[in-house]
Amino acid sequence: MWLLLSPTRLEAPFLRGEPFTFLVWKGLRGEDFVYLETGVGKVSAAMALTAYALVHPVERALLFGIAGAYPGSGLALGQVVLVGEEVEADLGLREGLEPLGFPALRKGRERYYNRFPLDPGLTASLGEALGLGVVKGLARDLVSESLEEAQALAQRWGAQVESMEGAAFARACLALGVRGAELRAIANLAGVRDKGAWRVKEAVAALEGALARILE
Repeated sequence: MWLLLSPTRLEAPFLRGEPFTFLVWKGLRGEDFVYLETGVGKVSAAMALTAYALVHPVERALLFGIAGAYPGSGLALGQVVLVGEEVEADLGLREGLEPLGFPALRKGRERYYNRFPLDPGLTASLGEALGLGVVKGLARDLVSESLEEAQALAQRWGAQVESMEGAAFARACLALGVRGAELRAIANLAGVRDKGAWRVKEAVAALEGALARILE
């Protein structure tokens, strides 16, 4: 059974199931999956996953949605990728939390500051099954507003894609012990705010194809 999450229902119009409401979140129950529309942003994603996982057992969780590709990433509009690690880039200083000495998450002997891995085994198996590449994601509540800003973030953190939820989802999965993976389809070049240059419909169609194979 999969717990599927996307920031908006606009990213999941192809899912079919029985509608339900869980606290403040709308969802669908389908064959071998439960879906929740988390809402946009890091807090929304972390709250939805955590609230649901504290009440219902979660075998594996998948965050999916559209994302922006950073300049120089080599990713094409409409391309689907898996995210293997997420960076929370608006936590702490510009260089992150580590210079301040405060980890965002402690788990056993591990200390996590701004970088949070998704489940490596689950990510690798999905990548092999779907023939998808694995990239590094970066999440902030503020998206890049110019190509210069996007380029600076990509260079500082070594990221290829930008979203508003990925890092919070990855951190919550680590804290809860949930096997988590993240699937993104490229809808725009990060920093380009002209929606006439975006390819949202193509990205959503690509997500539909990938999700159909995952749920087979």
